[in-house]
Amino acid sequence: MPPAPSVDLDAAGLLRGVGLRVTAPRLAVLAAVADHPHAGVDTLAAAVRARIGSVSTQAVYDVARVLTETGLLRRIEPAGSPALFELGTDDNHHHVVCRECGSINDVACLHGSASCLTPATDNGYLIDEAEVTFWGVCPQCRSARQDA
Repeated sequence: MPPAPSVDLDAAGLLRGVGLRVTAPRLAVLAAVADHPHAGVDTLAAAVRARIGSVSTQAVYDVARVLTETGLLRRIEPAGSPALFELGTDDNHHHVVCRECGSINDVACLHGSASCLTPATDNGYLIDEAEVTFWGVCPQCRSARQDA
């Protein structure tokens, strides 16, 4: 049996709840995303390997895709970044990205309601989510600018 995730996460229960078999790679990917929110597949693959041993990067991509399709993970793709993953939540939060170092943080939005933005027209779509990315310079990069 693989080690339990290092955060308070019932990964096996989450997998069963969406009808997926509980496997070591799925548990390890969920734990890796919980430990490294907003991480890309390379970072997740390294964390998964540290947890369960040999696993291909393609296998991590495949697991992340399935977990995203079931809503257990959320895939975000800020402009110029590879796909990044976080645990799927229903809180409708958004993200702020540093233009200099690429760090990403969550930005709270209207919780419990999708979406916090209402378009002027829905063009016939049933809208269930809004994705907003704020861009700026993080405190560390601002501080580095001042020290230079």
